Amino acid sequence: MPSSSSGGATPQPASAPTPTAHADEASPRAPPKAVAALLTALRDVLPNPDQVVTAAEEVAVYGADAYSYHGGVSPDVVVFPATTAQVAGVVRAAAGAGVPIVARGAGTSLEGHTTTPTGGLVVDLSRMDAILSVRPEDLDCTVQAGVLWGDLNAALAPHGLFFAMDPGPGASIGGMAGTGCSGTNATRYGTMKANVLNLTVVTADGAVIRTGSRARKSSAGYDLTSLFVGSEGTLGIVTEATLRLHPLPPHTAVAVCAFPTVAAAAAATSRLVAAGVAVGAVELLDAAMIDVVNAQSGFSYAHAPHLFFKFTGTAAKVADDAAQAAAIAAAAGGADFVWAADGAARERLWEARKVALWSAAAAAPGRKIWTTDVCVPLSALPRLMAAMEATSATSPLHVCAVGHVGDGNVHHFIAFNPDDAAEVAEAKRLNAFLVSTAIAMDGTCTGEHGVGVGKRDYLVAEYGAPAVTAMYTIKDALDPAGILNPGKKLPPRGAVAAAAAAAAAAGGSFVPPPPPPCASCAAATHGV
Repeated sequence: MPSSSSGGATPQPASAPTPTAHADEASPRAPPKAVAALLTALRDVLPNPDQVVTAAEEVAVYGADAYSYHGGVSPDVVVFPATTAQVAGVVRAAAGAGVPIVARGAGTSLEGHTTTPTGGLVVDLSRMDAILSVRPEDLDCTVQAGVLWGDLNAALAPHGLFFAMDPGPGASIGGMAGTGCSGTNATRYGTMKANVLNLTVVTADGAVIRTGSRARKSSAGYDLTSLFVGSEGTLGIVTEATLRLHPLPPHTAVAVCAFPTVAAAAAATSRLVAAGVAVGAVELLDAAMIDVVNAQSGFSYAHAPHLFFKFTGTAAKVADDAAQAAAIAAAAGGADFVWAADGAARERLWEARKVALWSAAAAAPGRKIWTTDVCVPLSALPRLMAAMEATSATSPLHVCAVGHVGDGNVHHFIAFNPDDAAEVAEAKRLNAFLVSTAIAMDGTCTGEHGVGVGKRDYLVAEYGAPAVTAMYTIKDALDPAGILNPGKKLPPRGAVAAAAAAAAAAGGSFVPPPPPPCASCAAATHGV
């Protein structure tokens, strides 16, 4: 929440972090001597030759994420530890040599979280893929960081359980903890923070800590689990996670409904949640996204925004929730409400939502997809969608939207040519408009994808310099040399210092800047 003040004593800004020669700034690559020293030390930590890779053609693929438009340079070394003890030894070796460290899971993040802007060492956790323990009676399990969530759920199904987080296919538990992910099920089951009981973490000095117990609640000490979930590998490397599990619902149904406008669909979502309907998921595809899904995946939905619903529970509860959703949708202008509880029909209805990103990519061959990620209070969602729709209508780029609108989270897919400077600038403009509009609505620049490289410059606008300074205090306490995932999560120290100075000159209070005006009407952002 922005740290603005509406009354009382004027808050005094905290002192800004002092710009120093940390690795979290745009520092040069580690010198060859440091890399050589690291390789020597690694011989005592990783016994198998295939656990350390330095060949240029093999490390090159680690310079960028598969689904991200953010690039980087190739790392110097990639290692494949198999245990927490090996990760700790690797971290101690890198810290001793002064080589920056980037932990990597499946490489599916979207904001450049695991790129290597300064080269250095990549710790690939993909071989740490063991499900260590499943405890059905306690509804929890413990897994290594490299376990993929889809594989985990396949192993849990015979126990009648599942792990509720469902980000993109192929994501690993360690990466999901790092970004604080969620997915379509967050409306019902909460985000990653709510579904992690404790973590095993290797800190910047190579120490191994456990952040909590398996108790369902605790008031003991500081909440280290929540601190590390969402920290994106900048405070420590997650090697194991104990996760909260849920019983598989006895019945599931899905439904789809068309709406005349995006604002009407968003308004229906707000009313649905306010009415207390226990919906499992509410997903929005705007008209442009529906057109893409129709063309690429063989659907025939009308050219209109659509909401996709998921209902879970007993058969009677599912039917009742669907009936309430149909009535609320109709009152908001919805039409053609169709629902299905049968397995094949249900999967087909939901498939349009599942293939949205891949359909958008297939519809724009040779282009990158800039996947935005903002989240606002539910009541602000209709205005956010209307403002972005109006702005996108004036753009030469193709923009379509999909959202986890049950919790106010929306993603706009912007297709652009990364080799065309004008298109890159336009994609950046659209993203900046969306983010600044969301922040002005007391929302956030990222609901679930994380900050990485792409969102770090928005943190001062969202939180204010004093809050970001407090974040740097935590970072410097846990990673004083700044070697963990440099250049990610937090804005450059100089930018924070400049913002703090500007706030001090203005009297110490912080008010987020207003979003840019709507491109189509030059209005002040449609009542924002």
